[in-house]
Amino acid sequence: MSTRASATPAVALVIVGLACQEVGAAIAVLLFPEVGPLGMVMLRLGFSAVLLLLIARPRVRGHSRDGWLAVLGFGLVLAVMNGLFYLALERLPLGVTVTIEVLGPLVLSIVASRRLSAWLWAALALAGVIALGGGGWERLDPVGVLFALGAAASWAFYILASARVGREFPRLDGLALAMTVGALIALPFGILSAGAALLRPDLLALGAAVAVLSSTIPYALELVALRRLAASAFAILMSLAPATAALAGWLLLGQELSLLEVLGIALVIAASIGAVRSASRHAASVHKREPEAAASASETSGPAARGSAAAGTDPEEPFAEPLA
Repeated sequence: MSTRASATPAVALVIVGLACQEVGAAIAVLLFPEVGPLGMVMLRLGFSAVLLLLIARPRVRGHSRDGWLAVLGFGLVLAVMNGLFYLALERLPLGVTVTIEVLGPLVLSIVASRRLSAWLWAALALAGVIALGGGGWERLDPVGVLFALGAAASWAFYILASARVGREFPRLDGLALAMTVGALIALPFGILSAGAALLRPDLLALGAAVAVLSSTIPYALELVALRRLAASAFAILMSLAPATAALAGWLLLGQELSLLEVLGIALVIAASIGAVRSASRHAASVHKREPEAAASASETSGPAARGSAAAGTDPEEPFAEPLA
């Protein structure tokens, strides 16, 4: 009973984080006429970098060459991913953009799983993408779709780059440094896009609000929630992002969706949840077999075999860590 009671507010924290993220995206869309998508990227990454540097206070010295290469790569991915996402938002509804973007980590988890059942979820996601056409893909800007697909691919690279930086740097140090790199990459494009609008205090304040709503608050809430919530349950809740995005787009931007587009979003969400649950069951079965295999090995081969069994890792373990 105590576990269920502690999980309830954790679920609420994740949902509030998702809501903040999409409200931030909606505010960004409203700022596009003033600063443009790339100007918005610069503002979001710039203010996020400042906040993370103040919070993490990362050490600059004492890191390896591989560590700095990982930070540079992660920063580049952050700049490209956010740039493509906002360029897609300029041309597509918020719910459609986020749904297409979610395909990146979904495809990555399916490919990494190497199990036949995973392709069932791939087929379901494909059906969802087809339904997103809403009875005709001409309703969707083809350039916007390409930008969203690029953001989806970037999100997959983001997961891999984030994992690498997490191994090289403690706490939030790597993320803070990578966000700074991403902000510096976005800086010239943002200045060209926004121009003199960057001198307006009201626009700078709104840009800071987007950074806080889209990055700082969701990340903080997710960290708190993961202390009380299983990683698999967290991943399932994060799969609801397309639904919260569609709702935010409808309420805040007046973006109405057709029934087929709503069906497409629902199918992609179902595919994401199915992939997460399938990966979680597989991981649980592997962990359950490991003690049995270790016991059998110790009986037949002695201490050497026990060391070998304990050192094994599961190459199909899903990506379930919180990502900023």
